[in-house]
Amino acid sequence: MESRRAQRIGRVLLVAAVAALALLLTVAPCSAQSRGAPPIPIPRAPFGLTPAEKPTDVVLTLRLLLGLAVLSLAPAILMMMTSFTRIIIVLSFLRTAIGTAQVPPNSVLAGLALFLTFFVMRPVWDDVNAHAVQPYLHNQLSFTEAVQTAEQPVRGFMLRQTRARDLRLFLDLARGPRPKTAADVALSTLVPAFVISELKSAFQIGFVLYVPFLVVDLIVSSVLMSMGMLMLPPVTVSLPFKLLLFVMIDGWHLITRSVVLSFN
Repeated sequence: MESRRAQRIGRVLLVAAVAALALLLTVAPCSAQSRGAPPIPIPRAPFGLTPAEKPTDVVLTLRLLLGLAVLSLAPAILMMMTSFTRIIIVLSFLRTAIGTAQVPPNSVLAGLALFLTFFVMRPVWDDVNAHAVQPYLHNQLSFTEAVQTAEQPVRGFMLRQTRARDLRLFLDLARGPRPKTAADVALSTLVPAFVISELKSAFQIGFVLYVPFLVVDLIVSSVLMSMGMLMLPPVTVSLPFKLLLFVMIDGWHLITRSVVLSFN
């Protein structure tokens, strides 16, 4: 019993010693500061930032933020101001018309549409690089002049693919002054008109794609009904025939050629 009491007393003394040491460590800095010790320096600007000394520093910062914003909007720009919208919708219609839900997979369709977009938009991007990007990198154009110069080829491509009816619709909705020339059309009016024109073109091509595969489905359904095989799904039987038809006519060659030539 005496040994247990001694152990308990030792533990209590050890805890008291640790508490006293912690109290001394917390009180010592406070007493040191009260005696006139130099305080810990605290930076005035957060994260070590310093205020700009020249207006050019602010301009460079704003350009950096603008560049990051453009990079974040790059997927939307790629989809809404290039040929990507029409191509990916046509390829999606093709997969649905054949009846294969996941073949080709979405990644393959997106990759094919992306490379076809690069192929179709290559003349536009070469023009932008030659007349806007390279002169700006060689300090021959200012940033504003380079943006205005790069806008012209993209605007010309969108105007060639935009229907007059769709462009007139957004000009009427804007309720502003009518532009005198095509160069005066604002991008806020041209881009939505271009998008709905692309959607209409893609749906027209998709309708043409559906017709031969629909004929195959109707023939297979009629044959199965005449044979009394009502419990057999027609899609199960028509899918091999549609794949055979697509391979025999070299479908990927025809689809790619038709989609690319549709931008002329």
